[in-house]
Amino acid sequence: MWHSRSVTPVVEAWSAYRTRTATQWKPRDLVRDKGASSVSVVIPARDEEDTVGPIVRTIRRHLVDRVPLVDEIIVVDSRSRDATAQVAAAAGARVVCQDRMTRGLPRLEGKGDALWAGLAAAEGDVVAFVDADLRRFQPHFVSGLLGPLLTDQSVAFVKGFYHRPLEGSAGAERDGGGRVTELMARPLLNLFWPELAGFVQPLAGEYAGRRTVLEQVPFVSGYGVETAMLIDLLELVGLDALAQVDLGERRHRNQSTEALGRMAAQILYTAWSRLHRQGLVTTARPPTSALTQFRRGAVRRRSRGWTVRSW
Repeated sequence: MWHSRSVTPVVEAWSAYRTRTATQWKPRDLVRDKGASSVSVVIPARDEEDTVGPIVRTIRRHLVDRVPLVDEIIVVDSRSRDATAQVAAAAGARVVCQDRMTRGLPRLEGKGDALWAGLAAAEGDVVAFVDADLRRFQPHFVSGLLGPLLTDQSVAFVKGFYHRPLEGSAGAERDGGGRVTELMARPLLNLFWPELAGFVQPLAGEYAGRRTVLEQVPFVSGYGVETAMLIDLLELVGLDALAQVDLGERRHRNQSTEALGRMAAQILYTAWSRLHRQGLVTTARPPTSALTQFRRGAVRRRSRGWTVRSW
């Protein structure tokens, strides 16, 4: 059970109406609801040779071979230095190269560019996105996202949420993950886009949408892509066309605090651009896009014994 301490009547009503659980839908029933529509699953991946194979095999075994719910599985190889592409292909995915899909366009870094390449490569009427670093992956991570879209034509986009254990020396804290969500994304959305306050995991990498809608929103290049997508979709289709589904528990590789700081900075940078578009800040870009971080140790430049890094 998920609890919120203070919500507006609009958010409370939306949460009750548009929040569901993945186990509500069985894949075989969704095949019937799918009708003539086609479904693509896109997995952006960079150096994920250890996890991408089991994810692809699970989707193929349960949602392609046993039940024909998913029509194609696409892995976007985002400049991997390991065997991600080979492992994904051997598991049964169609692998596309991010740089090949964006040839002729400016070279961009970050997850958003890989997501956009996956959408461009996919042919499905409904497209689901799944992160490539998930462990203990289950097929309901896909079927749960598809449920609202295939059974309710008024739904345009579905976001996943879940428990996110954080592994530590004392064991696993069941909801210790999602630190950037709690420290940056949630306060930011509550302050400037309170209609989105009902999303349990606004930064979740598991979501699905109708192609006709996804093609109308820009995919920002960095880790601000999920924040920007929610804000842009709110403006484009309205809150009632957005939904969320409880996927249970998500286990993945936890990032360092330093890496989370860089993610938070990109989210803030992305939010600034949306605030400017709404006339809430006066300049299109923030005063600086640099993030100075400190790490104890000896590298090139120091400040009182701390390594200074700029993002």
